[in-house]
Amino acid sequence: MKIIILGAGQVGGTLAENLANEENDITVVDTDATRLRELQDKIDIRTIQGKASFPGVLKQAEADEADMLVAVTNSDEVNMVACQIAYTLFHTPSKIARIRQASYLKNANLFANNALPIDVLISPEQVVTNYIQRLLERPGALQVLDFAGGRVQLVAMKAYYGGNLVGHELRYIREHMPNVDTRIAAIFRRGNAVIPQGNTVIEVDDEVFFIAARDDIRAVMGELQRLDDDYKRIIIAGGGNIGLRLAQAIEDQYKIKIIERNMERCQFLSETLTRGMVFCGNASDKELLISENIEETDIFCALTNDDEANVMSSMLAKRLGARKVMALINNPAYVDLVQGGEIDIAISPQLATIGSLLKHVRRGDIVNVHSLRRGAAEAIEAIAHGDENSSKVVGKTIREVPLPQGVTIGAIVRDDQVLIAHDITRIESGDHVILFLTNKRKIREVEQLFQVGLGFF
Repeated sequence: MKIIILGAGQVGGTLAENLANEENDITVVDTDATRLRELQDKIDIRTIQGKASFPGVLKQAEADEADMLVAVTNSDEVNMVACQIAYTLFHTPSKIARIRQASYLKNANLFANNALPIDVLISPEQVVTNYIQRLLERPGALQVLDFAGGRVQLVAMKAYYGGNLVGHELRYIREHMPNVDTRIAAIFRRGNAVIPQGNTVIEVDDEVFFIAARDDIRAVMGELQRLDDDYKRIIIAGGGNIGLRLAQAIEDQYKIKIIERNMERCQFLSETLTRGMVFCGNASDKELLISENIEETDIFCALTNDDEANVMSSMLAKRLGARKVMALINNPAYVDLVQGGEIDIAISPQLATIGSLLKHVRRGDIVNVHSLRRGAAEAIEAIAHGDENSSKVVGKTIREVPLPQGVTIGAIVRDDQVLIAHDITRIESGDHVILFLTNKRKIREVEQLFQVGLGFF
């Protein structure tokens, strides 16, 4: 597939790396020559220096031959104009744009071929807000992902001493919980993937990914570690776009406080929120945290745009008694460095956003893509189509599907029924199949499995 990416920032660069490794023809456009050289040194792509919305630059990028244009510059306006020009002058078939300002997103009629011709809108702030909300709903989880409209969840947890499953073989979970159906999708041990088998033993500090129906998730979590109490009191450091969106989304469910440095922004926050409390100050101010009873806080969420500020305020909050701390880390390279020590959860907005983009790039009927373990693995929701003659999966049991090495099927959703995948489970047309890939080089083979042959037509 020939894809043009406008913007070589963290999101654009991460997307280019993901897609270039899958044998796509990638061109990246940016005004920053240094950043473009850095990308070219790492991956085999074509780069063009220039303003992404200029017709001449898009022509140089061969927008008239591209299958897709992905506009992820830091400017909403540049992204929108670039999509308009790609549609009007070059007839680019598919156009995706990152739009951050809520004032644009509120007007749905703005984005159509007779207005601004953007096929898919991506709002990173909303993606990250939803991501954090799911983590707040599942205390103790490192990652929580929804599939099939939320009927199925994939959860990552660290195994601790005292967990019922720790030190036991995986088959023990069926004996211990006969009424709950779940599947361990993957295990990461000291950074390496372990393909789970019935005789695989869970060890302390393993990062375990399991999949189950939404109503069964809490019961399975209790097998890996002692269940945390639900969160009640939350402090949010940073009242920017993500901090505000999160506060608005959860202020009716939790007792929340926001700490923001800018007085004018504090005024806006206090006028916008109905129940959340707003404090003007520095989230790294020890006296302020103590005065606001940090030791009684269930989770401290550092969501400013400054990685250093987020790390330092989180570490301070943890040492002062916060039960859990979460930090937004804009540089993906730092995520592994800080998570698991005094910082319980590190969130990369780029990696949280990348799945929203990838699902529109994948071949076959792919409706969900999630990046896992900071991009090391991937979870995919694909819809099976066709019949036994035209499809490589329809009519076959899980055992019969020719899955590439490192790929497992975790669950199947059929209408409102959740079927945890077992060897004898049979796939039918229309099923939502949830797959886990520890080897992302196999993505093309997985896509081919779910592409319908000519016999279907």
